[in-house]
Amino acid sequence: QVQLVESGGGLVQAGGSLRLSCAASGRTVSPYPMGWFRQAPGKEREFVAGIRWGGGVTKYADSVKDRFTISRDNAKNTVHLQMNNLKPEDTAVYYCAASTGPGARWGAPPMGQAEYDYWGQGTQVTVSS
Repeated sequence: QVQLVESGGGLVQAGGSLRLSCAASGRTVSPYPMGWFRQAPGKEREFVAGIRWGGGVTKYADSVKDRFTISRDNAKNTVHLQMNNLKPEDTAVYYCAASTGPGARWGAPPMGQAEYDYWGQGTQVTVSS
């Protein structure tokens, strides 16, 4: 079992920055890809960013590329999402997720929600214009 807890959300003005963190407990997630997703009001949850176990492979949604950076510290079992130049359309609940299913170990981060089997409760990010 893996428990994921997000932190770092809040209210920020457009153009500002926030850094989200995700702390994993229960068992190590270091061999597995991790991802960040978000869900805005009235919209479906969508992929934001993902990272391979060693951090050498990352993926981003087109809407956040060049503004967001995902990173991980396997020694601390944590994943971070640095969000710069935030826009009102980035307002959403942000979720951390781990992909630990068969074949996921050491693999590239998937972009589909169904490939992630552990999820945090989410942290609210609100960007005012």
